Amino acid sequence: MTVSKKICIVGAGAIGGWFAAHLGHKLGDEVRLSALARGATLAALRAQGLRMESGSGGERITVPINASDKPQELGPQDLVVIAVKGPALASVAPAVRALLGPETKVLVAMNGVPWWFFEGLGGPLDGQRLESVDPGGAVAALIPAERVIGSVVHASCTTPEPGLVRHVMGMGLILGAPEGGRPAHVEALAALLQRAGFNATVSERIQRDIWFKLWGNMTMNPISALTGATADRILDDELVRGFVTNVMREAAEIGARIGCAVDQTPEQRHEVTRKLGAFKTSMLQDTEAGRALELDALVASVREIAQKLGIATPFTDAMLGLTRLMARTRGLY
Repeated sequence: MTVSKKICIVGAGAIGGWFAAHLGHKLGDEVRLSALARGATLAALRAQGLRMESGSGGERITVPINASDKPQELGPQDLVVIAVKGPALASVAPAVRALLGPETKVLVAMNGVPWWFFEGLGGPLDGQRLESVDPGGAVAALIPAERVIGSVVHASCTTPEPGLVRHVMGMGLILGAPEGGRPAHVEALAALLQRAGFNATVSERIQRDIWFKLWGNMTMNPISALTGATADRILDDELVRGFVTNVMREAAEIGARIGCAVDQTPEQRHEVTRKLGAFKTSMLQDTEAGRALELDALVASVREIAQKLGIATPFTDAMLGLTRLMARTRGLY
């Protein structure tokens, strides 16, 4: 008799719900799903299950899920998926710790530079901790790097209401271990996610993939939050596009120094972004909804790395300072 894999989602919002919905819908008895949630999301999951619909108004699926706000009720898991925004990480880390058994792995599905980024990366900052991401090392003490499977998510999802996920586009997942290579447990998770319908691949150096995604979205997010503009309007303004390009050049220089070189020019990336049309970034959506902004993982972390390396980042500094001030005046940082 096959034993079902116990998987708990911490952060059952857009991306966490997307994970859970596909796992529950496609794999059935192969997984036992649970979610650590609270408030309106917890109430919705308990009353209606987890619901997901396509952005085009097509198929809607409902997946039963064992939801609780107490990790002790859920017990040790085989896999914990962290899918919260950066500002919430410190508050959920103790609960994640409570879900860990002797062999539990933690899939980190978050934007920006994670707390474990320099564990196993090598190079000039190998093993260093970023105060901007993990003040005092509190998260690393609760969720050590040897537990982690890093990821880069290439998907767009929203949550129109608690417990309901709208999948707009994309099924891409890149997985990798902090220490690099292709460990058996990462390969096994990729295979499971492929069976659930994800386009899951394994990277031998996941930090490079994380940095490449960050390089592309660390500018559009804060600038959209500052201006209220969609991505197309940002790129259509010659002066703003030039500013974005300069921030990207700074980030590319940092990446080259830490072993995460970017093999694309800012102009090439602008063309990719233009093809996505008039979309609102996640940070603009958070600003409009009055939610805390994840500036630390997306921008402050880059500045801190540059400072450690002795690299001047005047454009990144300006972007961070202006966005941080805006967020503070609105109570979002």
